[in-house]
Amino acid sequence: MKQIYKSLDEQQKQLIERHLDLIIDVNKHLNLTRIQTRESGQILHVEDSLSALPEMKKAPQGLWVDLGSGAGYPAIPLSIALHRNVLLVDSVKKKMAAMDSVIKQLNLSNMVTTYNGRVEELARVHSSEFFVVTARAITNLASLLELASPLLALHGQLIAFKGSQSSEEIEQAKTSADKTGMALVSQRDFVLSDGISTRSILVYEKMSEPRITLPRRNGMAQKRPFC
Repeated sequence: MKQIYKSLDEQQKQLIERHLDLIIDVNKHLNLTRIQTRESGQILHVEDSLSALPEMKKAPQGLWVDLGSGAGYPAIPLSIALHRNVLLVDSVKKKMAAMDSVIKQLNLSNMVTTYNGRVEELARVHSSEFFVVTARAITNLASLLELASPLLALHGQLIAFKGSQSSEEIEQAKTSADKTGMALVSQRDFVLSDGISTRSILVYEKMSEPRITLPRRNGMAQKRPFC
C-alpha cells in the first residue's frame, strides 16, 4: 500500500482516503460494496484501483469512461492520482445518485461526472468518442470487449481489472475480440499487499472497426456473448 501511495501528494492521499470513508458510511444504508471495513477497503478498493496506474499513464489521452462504477472504484482514486477527467457509468439509479453526493462532498465535480443508464445506451449516443474504458470485475471478458468496443475511438484502450485471470477466459474472449476489432496488447498479473488477493490487468486496444453492428440490444452482450 505504501508503494502505491509513493507518487501521490498529501492532498491526493487525503482525498482518496476521504472517498473511502464516505463510501463506507453510505454503504450502511445502501449496498454499494460488499467491503465494509476501512482496512479491507484500503487494500481491495484503493490499492486495487491504483494498481492500474502504470497502464493508465501509458493509455491515450482523451475522454475516459468507467463502466459499472458502483462505489467509484477504480475511477475516482485513479482520477485523483492522474488529475484526469472521467465519466462514471452505472445502470442503478440509487448508486449514481449516491455517487453524485460523494463527488460533490469531495469537490471533484469538475473532474468526475456520472451517467445513469446502460452501457449500450451510452454507446448509441457517444459512439467512438472515448479513448480509455476502464472496468473492474463487472462481467466476463467476452461481454466486456463487446460493450467497450463501440465506445472506443480507433486505437483507444480497454483497461480491464480481473481477479485471478484464467487463460481459459482469455481464450474464450478471442472470438469476441476478433468480431469487435479488439486485440490484447498487455497483461500484468500480481498479488495485492495482503499476500492473498491475485489480480490481472488486461489492456485491449481497438485496432479496427467491429465486423458486426454494435451495440446490440440491451443485455445481449451478457446473455449471448461471442465466445
